[in-house]
Amino acid sequence: MKRSSYTYAIILLLLNVLACGESKINTSSEVHTETPVDELVITLEQFEENGMMLGHLEEKPFPITVSTNGRIDVPPENMAVINAMMGGYIKKTPLLIGDRVNKGQLLVTLENPEFIALQQEYLEVKERLTYLKSEYDRHKILFEEKISSQKNYLRTESEFKTAQAQYNGLQKQLQLLNISPKEVENGNITTTASLYAPISGSVTKVWVSKGAYVSPSSPILEIVNNEHIHLELAAFEKDIMQVEKGQPIRFRIPEASDKTFEAEVYLVGTTINENRTIQVHAHLKNEKENRFLMGMFVEADIVTDRVRATALPSEAVVTIDDKAYVLLLVSENDGNYQFRKLEVQTGQTYANYIAIKNAEKLDANHRFLTKGTFGLIGE
Repeated sequence: MKRSSYTYAIILLLLNVLACGESKINTSSEVHTETPVDELVITLEQFEENGMMLGHLEEKPFPITVSTNGRIDVPPENMAVINAMMGGYIKKTPLLIGDRVNKGQLLVTLENPEFIALQQEYLEVKERLTYLKSEYDRHKILFEEKISSQKNYLRTESEFKTAQAQYNGLQKQLQLLNISPKEVENGNITTTASLYAPISGSVTKVWVSKGAYVSPSSPILEIVNNEHIHLELAAFEKDIMQVEKGQPIRFRIPEASDKTFEAEVYLVGTTINENRTIQVHAHLKNEKENRFLMGMFVEADIVTDRVRATALPSEAVVTIDDKAYVLLLVSENDGNYQFRKLEVQTGQTYANYIAIKNAEKLDANHRFLTKGTFGLIGE
């Protein structure tokens, strides 16, 4: 009886072992049939509906650049600060910031009693000059005929030329105040002086208001002509030996647009300032097509050289958690595409291409998903 029970226990134990072994074998078989987590399959229909594309690694030129920053500016001749030649009270100033003015347009009217005194002095000197001219001519004739002394001749000559100098000086002062000497000579004395626009442009600053007194050293208005603008960049001392006239520039205006614009180095400064930088003057390309304004901050890259690198279209690379991935075509069977997610090391991006640093580990015949990658890797 004991022997029979012992035999029965052994049989049960063997059955359990066989059952466990079969379970393990089945589980192992199921794992081997699963698709790896870094691979995915796309049907031909999905491929075409989503406009996906395949491509190879390509050799592309990438620029070597010097990073700078600066601002948009205008040439000195395109900017004017309006000052009064003589002090006065603002009688009329119809302009506001942003108003467009043309060269020769009335800007400001000043009023000052000193303008009257200046015109009065001009008329007095003019009348005295007429008398001194006749005296000078008379004494000159008398001296030449040896009737009058040389002393009298020289005295009248000195008085005449002194008055003539005063007359010319007062005439110029009136012209600077835009007061017509001819009108004054005709008896039309004015209490006001007008200031006119020396250039065409837009009013960018107004420092005065009606009734305010301005001295000759005080600015009244600022006019800027934006028809021709340029870049004023600051390049660091360590980079300046690489910068030359004619080099292309790519710049951005981070506060206003995410676009990249083009310019060209026109002048490179010859002195280093206290910030250990040097000024680089650049001319813009297609400046008429964009609404650039003076004073805009820019970030610019000056292209000093070019290198060739193996690259893929930027759309083929997806960055997740600071890691870059591409989809490598593994196989194409029965209209289905099988891809493997592959981590790569990326470099510079230029002209919609991105450099692949570890391209030597890839085959030139490999094909990659170059359009539609983001949606697949994101999923």
